[in-house]
Amino acid sequence: MTDVIAMGKAAKQAAFILSQLSQQQKNKALQQIADQLEQQQDRILQANAKDIEIAQQAGLSEAIIDRLLLTPDRLKSIANDVRHVISLADPVGKLIDGGVLDSGLKLERVRVPLGVIGTIYEARPNVTIDVASLCLKTGNAVILRGGKETQYSNKVLVEVVQSALEQTGLPKEAVQAITDPNREFVMQLLKLDRYVDMIIPRGGAGLHELCKQHATIPVIVGGIGVCHTFVEQSADQNKALFIIDNAKTQRPSTCNTLETLLVQASIANQFLPKLAEHLKAKQVKFHADSAALLILQQAGANVQPVQDQELRQEWLSKDLNVVIVKDIEQAIEHIREYGSQHSEAILTESQKLAQQFVSQVDAAAVYVNASTRFTDGGQFGLGAEVAVSTQKLHARGPMGLEALTTYKWIATGDYVSRA
Repeated sequence: MTDVIAMGKAAKQAAFILSQLSQQQKNKALQQIADQLEQQQDRILQANAKDIEIAQQAGLSEAIIDRLLLTPDRLKSIANDVRHVISLADPVGKLIDGGVLDSGLKLERVRVPLGVIGTIYEARPNVTIDVASLCLKTGNAVILRGGKETQYSNKVLVEVVQSALEQTGLPKEAVQAITDPNREFVMQLLKLDRYVDMIIPRGGAGLHELCKQHATIPVIVGGIGVCHTFVEQSADQNKALFIIDNAKTQRPSTCNTLETLLVQASIANQFLPKLAEHLKAKQVKFHADSAALLILQQAGANVQPVQDQELRQEWLSKDLNVVIVKDIEQAIEHIREYGSQHSEAILTESQKLAQQFVSQVDAAAVYVNASTRFTDGGQFGLGAEVAVSTQKLHARGPMGLEALTTYKWIATGDYVSRA
C-alpha cells in the first residue's frame, strides 16, 4: 500500500544525506545506474513491452506510444545521458558571489540543493532516469509519479536505480516512485509541502493546470510547446524548407516541435507550393487559414481549414498549421495571442528584423535561422533536462543542474555585532 507521507519523510532524510556527499560519491552512483540500465536491458524492455501492449489495446495515439516506447538504442542513449551528467560540473557548493561588508563581515552566496523534488509526468519512461540522474547530481531526493501508461516500465526502472544506489552505499529512498495509478496519490503529493520543496509536472496542459490549482508547493510550469516559425520575405527559401522539415518531422511528439508556420504574404504564392512539395514525402497534413488554404490546394497538398482552437494546441504529430501574415508585426502579434512562451523562430536575412523578433517575442527560447528542435537540455549543453520551463521564476527554458539548486547566504565574522 502506498503511503505518500512516509515516502516524503524518507525522501527528506535521504536529501539530508545527499546534500553532504562529494561530487565523486554522486558520480560513482550515477555510473552504477548507467551500467545497470544496460545490464538490465532485457528486464526493462520486457516491462516496457507490457506498457506498449496495454497502450495499443487502449487505442492511444501514435504520438503517445512513441513517447512511451523504449528500444535498445533508446535505452543505451538514456544510459549515455546519465554518463554525460557525470561529466558535467557539479553546481553544488559553487560560489555565486560575495564580498566583505564595511562591518568586516565576509558574505558569500553559495549554491545548495533544493531538497526534495516531486515530478509528475505522462508516458515518458526516459523522464524517470533523466530526473533521477539530475536530482542525484545536485544532491536532491526525488519522488516520481509517472502516468499509468508507464506503470510497468517505471517500476522496473526505479528498482534498477534503487539497487544501484544501495550498491554504492547511498539510501535507496533518494529515488522513489508512486506506481499506484490511483489519482488520489497525485493529490496527496501536491500537498506534501512539509517534505517536498518543488513540483515539476511534465505532460499535457491538463496536468499542468491540475498542479497549479491544487499544489501547496511551488510548481514549475512548462513543457507545452505551441511553437511557431515565421518565414520573413528575405529568407533563403531553399534553406528554410529544410529548417521547417526538421522542426516539424524529426520527432513530432516533442514539445519543441513546430506547430504553426507563419509565412509573409509577399512570398506565400511562391513559397507554399515549394513547401508542399518538399513535405509531401513526409506525409505532413496542413491546417491552413483561408489564404494559405487556396494556395496549398492548388499545389495538391493534403490540407484542410484550420480552426482557432487548433492554433492553441500541440499537434504532437505530422500536422502543421499554416497562417499567412502581412509583416513581422502581425507575426509577432499572432505569437503573442497563440504562443505558449516555449520556442519561437524567425527565418530571415535581415539583421534588423531578426533583432526586432528577438526583442519583442516573449518566449523561453527565441531562434534566428534555426530549428526550434534545439530547445533541449542536451542540445544546450546542460545534460539530460528535468523539464522545459515556460515561466519566469525561478527557471526558464531547459532546466539542467543549476535549475535544481537554490542558494544560501554564508556570513563569517570575527565575533561581529551589528552596530
